[in-house]
Amino acid sequence: MSWLWAIVLGLILGLIAKAVIPGKQSIPLWLTAVFGIIGSILGNTVATWIGVNDTKGIDWIRHLLQLAGAVVVVGVGDTLYASLKGKKERA
Repeated sequence: MSWLWAIVLGLILGLIAKAVIPGKQSIPLWLTAVFGIIGSILGNTVATWIGVNDTKGIDWIRHLLQLAGAVVVVGVGDTLYASLKGKKERA
């Protein structure tokens, strides 16, 4: 996977993850893309572990695992970002 494709896929998965997670997320767009890339890598790793990373046709299970990874990483990352941002504003 080229770096450009990873960035585009990460941005798309990050935006979908932000849409799936209830409530408003406070992370900026660039951080959404970074979290989406990390989630995509996490999903690919899990797909490799269970043996579904390369199948005939479209790898639907791998894509769902990538999206699930992005949802988890965006959710956790948004919580951490909000707590760090809140601590900086109080100081």
